[in-house]
Amino acid sequence: MKNKFRITFFLALCVFAITANLFAQVVYEPLYKDVYDFLRRLSTKGIIEYNDEFRPLSRKYLAEKLIEAKKLPELLTEVQKADLKFYMKDYYHEIWFIKNEKNEKRVDFFSSDPAGRWRVFSYGDENFKMNLSPILGYEIGSIDNAKATHLWNGIYTYGYITEALGVSFDFRDNTEEGTTIDKTKRFTPVTGVNARSSSNIANYSKNKIEYSEAKGIIATDWNWGSFAIGKEFMEWGYAENGLIVLSQKAPSFPFIRLDIYPVDWLGFNYFHAWLSSDVVDSSDIYYTETGTERISFRKKFIASHTLFIRPLKGLKLSLGESIVYSDELEIAYLIPVMFFRLADHYLSRQKNSAGNNAQFFGAISSRNHIKNTHLYGSFFIDEITLTGLFDSFKQRNQFGFTLGASVVDLPLDNLTLTLEYSKIYPFVYNHFIQTTTYESASYILGHWMGNNDDQVYGSIKYRFLRGLEASIWARYIRKGEAGLVVDQYKQPQPPFLFGLRTNYTYLGAMVKYEIIHELFVRIRYQYMKTSHQQEDLSFIDKTVNEFHIAIYYGM
Repeated sequence: MKNKFRITFFLALCVFAITANLFAQVVYEPLYKDVYDFLRRLSTKGIIEYNDEFRPLSRKYLAEKLIEAKKLPELLTEVQKADLKFYMKDYYHEIWFIKNEKNEKRVDFFSSDPAGRWRVFSYGDENFKMNLSPILGYEIGSIDNAKATHLWNGIYTYGYITEALGVSFDFRDNTEEGTTIDKTKRFTPVTGVNARSSSNIANYSKNKIEYSEAKGIIATDWNWGSFAIGKEFMEWGYAENGLIVLSQKAPSFPFIRLDIYPVDWLGFNYFHAWLSSDVVDSSDIYYTETGTERISFRKKFIASHTLFIRPLKGLKLSLGESIVYSDELEIAYLIPVMFFRLADHYLSRQKNSAGNNAQFFGAISSRNHIKNTHLYGSFFIDEITLTGLFDSFKQRNQFGFTLGASVVDLPLDNLTLTLEYSKIYPFVYNHFIQTTTYESASYILGHWMGNNDDQVYGSIKYRFLRGLEASIWARYIRKGEAGLVVDQYKQPQPPFLFGLRTNYTYLGAMVKYEIIHELFVRIRYQYMKTSHQQEDLSFIDKTVNEFHIAIYYGM
C-alpha cells in the first residue's frame, strides 16, 4: 500500500516537474459562480464555443471565453453587455495573462483593484498574485410554518505563484436551526452533509445541526493540458436539475485530475478520487485507554476517464467509463488510458465477489443548430445485458438517462426556458458489495433522486438587468420502492416503479440580485406536495411551504 502511494506521488511530481518550466498556471473556478450560467447562455446562442462537459473550469479558460464574447457585441443584448463588462472586471489577472501584460506591484485592501472591482484584499506583482474574499451569509425563513435559520461563514482565496502554479482554498462553516430543518439532506438537490446533530452527539440540541466544508486545489497547465491535485466538487454532463453521472450531491472528495486537449475538436479527461465508504473495517478495531472502540473505515476509490469529440461547431459527443473499487489503491486504475472494466476482470480473476463496480456513460450536446437552442442528453449504464435487452425474463437494464432542451432570448431577450426529463431504472448506483456502491459518504455521486424513479422538470428565468434574475420552476417525480439487495439480482427483474409509489410535486420561485461582486440578496419560495401510496393503492397527501430571504457575501 505504501509503495503504491509513493508511486502515485512520484508520478504527480514528474508531471509537475515537466510542466513547471512552461508557461503554466491554472486556478479552477468554484461551481457556484454565476459566470458558468452566463457563458452557457452565450454558447446556446452560438456566440462562443464552450467546453463545459466536465467542470469546474479554469479561470483562464473562462476569461478566454469572455474575451471571445466581447468581439461580438452585436450579438449580445444590453443586459448581456452589462453582465460581460461586470464579469471581465473579476478576471483581470487572467486577461492580463492571456494578453501577456505585466503586473506592477499593487496591494488593495477594502478598495478597488486595477480593473475597478472592489475587493477585501488583493495583491499582485510579476511573481505572485492573490485575491481573498470572506464568506458570510445569513438566511431566515419558515419551513412548514416553523422558523428556520442558516448562518454560514468562511474564507475563499486563490492565487498564482510565478508562471507555474495556481492555488485555491475554500473553507466554510454552517449552522442551521429550526424544528423542521432537513438534517440529513437526502432527497433534495442540496449537497449532503457530515453534520453534528442529536443523532450522533449526546445532549446536542434536537433543533440544530452544524457542518463544515474545506476545499482546495493546486494545479498547473501547459498549452495542451493541465494537471491538478485537490479536494473539490466535480460535475459531468448537462442538466439544470440533477446530473445523472457526476453531481454535487455527495460532499467534495480528494482527487488527482488530468485534462488533455491536443486539438480544438478532441479532449480527454481523467481523474482518480478517494471516496468515503462509511463501512467499518471490522479487522481494524481495538480499544482505547478509556475503553471505547477505535474504528476505521474501508478504503474506497473511483477512477474515471472521458473522451470528448466536437465533430462540428456546436456539437459535442462525450463517452466515458468509471470504476468504483475498494480496500487497496490499485496501480491499474492510475493509468489514464486503461480500460477499467477489463482491468477489473484481470484483477478479480473473473470472480464476481472479488470484482468492483464499473459504469459506462455518455452525453450529446447540440447548441444553436436550432436557433438559440441547446438540446442535450446524458446516459448512465450501471449494468445492462445486450442479449436480453428486450426480453423481460432475461434483461438486466440498470441504467438511467436525461433528455433536455433550453432556449435563450426567445421569444424575449434575456429569457431562458428549460425543459428536462430524467428516468432512472431500479437499482442504478447500487451494488451488492457495500464498499463499491456509486456513493461517497453515503450520498449518491450521480442524480440526487436515486433510482426507480422519473422526473419532469421545467423552469423560466428572466434577467431584468445586470445581476438581477427571477426564476420560477416546477418538477414532478414518481418514485418506487428501493427494494432489497437480493431483488437486484432476480430474474426477471422487478419492473420500473415497482412497489408502493410516492409522488412529489414541487413549485418554486426565486429572485436573486448581485449588488456588487459577490454581494447577494436572495428571496426564494417552494411548495412541495408528497403523495404516499397505501396498501389499498390510495394516496395520502402532505404539503409543505418554505419561504426564505438571505443576504450573503461570497456564497
